[in-house]
Amino acid sequence: MRTLIRGGRLVDPANRVDEITDLYIDDGRVVALGMAPDGARVEREIDASGLVVCPGLIDLNARLREPGAEHKATIASESRAAASAGITTLCVPPDTEPVVDTQAVVELIHRRAEDAGMARVEVLGALTVDLKGKRLAEMAALQRAGCVGVSNGLRPVANTEVMRRAMEYASTFDLVVFLHCEDPWLAVDRQMHAGSISGRLGIGGIPETAETVAVARDLLLLEQTGVQGHFCHLSSTRAVTMVAKARTRGLAVTAGVSAHQLHLTEDDVSGFDSQCHVRPPLRTAGDLKGLRAGVQSGVIQAICSAHQPHEKDAKLEPFTLTESGISALETLLPLALDLYHQGGMGLSELLATLTSNPAKIIAVERGALGIGAVADVCIFDPDVRWVLEEDAMLSQGSNTPFLGKTLRGRVMHTLLGGQVVHTWEP
Repeated sequence: MRTLIRGGRLVDPANRVDEITDLYIDDGRVVALGMAPDGARVEREIDASGLVVCPGLIDLNARLREPGAEHKATIASESRAAASAGITTLCVPPDTEPVVDTQAVVELIHRRAEDAGMARVEVLGALTVDLKGKRLAEMAALQRAGCVGVSNGLRPVANTEVMRRAMEYASTFDLVVFLHCEDPWLAVDRQMHAGSISGRLGIGGIPETAETVAVARDLLLLEQTGVQGHFCHLSSTRAVTMVAKARTRGLAVTAGVSAHQLHLTEDDVSGFDSQCHVRPPLRTAGDLKGLRAGVQSGVIQAICSAHQPHEKDAKLEPFTLTESGISALETLLPLALDLYHQGGMGLSELLATLTSNPAKIIAVERGALGIGAVADVCIFDPDVRWVLEEDAMLSQGSNTPFLGKTLRGRVMHTLLGGQVVHTWEP
């Protein structure tokens, strides 16, 4: 369908565009900006006056639970939630059941996503067989199946020699290694940041060094092997500083942060709030400040949701027995936009962390709206305020500490390949 998006503020960081203009779409691609193409016949018009038009968001860390945990969520339910949040590409880790260490599992996920038709789903293959950290997965086969990178999910590769060999193997295929940095010996059987609050609550604390020790090891291995590495969700100021120094030495390393880590701290766990049980844990106010500074300076290139939907029972036990994670697709954009609203970043800079930067990290031709680009589009009002209510969430999981909170910034329309997959109806 030939579509005209009229009068919106087009913000396209990849092409350094930020202006009020019209966007013309035909056959799923952008065909013109500003002036209508010769012989244009518009079949559908979207009035974007007063709204921001940008590339569809790309989320580098979202667990959709399928296959294996459909009681928590499905690819269909979560891609629908993603569409409502302006997210058109989801990158899923390999820690499903079965693990993504065979071509068959990759094909299953891709097929289910295509059937749902609400968002594109990219897959990270397993770094090691069954994510056990012992034998290397068949990365060549996983790449042929369409994996955009490899990872061991949230399960650490404790054996440094195995990690070194895994990075070497990945480098031969130019696969990005996605890293969750947590020293298993410093984090075992612990649930929150090690500090005064964990001591007062009597909850086992995970020290900052659980992250920084693992970051230090992996940076050295990245330097030795030459593979491209992406730190999925940093949680401490010191880790940000370590990555910044590595980048000045020319290491091919990028970093991401979970949106909730830019808003919450260990203080939010004070009342044993299981909705704030996350991995890596919420850290100090100083770390939150350092993470925000990392995004603003460009050391952290991507903001992700770290989406982990759960059934209600998963959060009803005492804090230490609950499962970690937040249902976070529907809050990704408004939480990220706070950096813009607070004056810390320009809108184009901020949107780059959600569009063009993630696209570069996983090497997909998305995250831009130049002529000929795939018409994955997010249209949102950056200023409208709304309250996150459980019965209005589209994710199958409603486990989030932001329920009842007023958020700023709402998606009005989402287009996937030129087709409207979401329109907000008050």
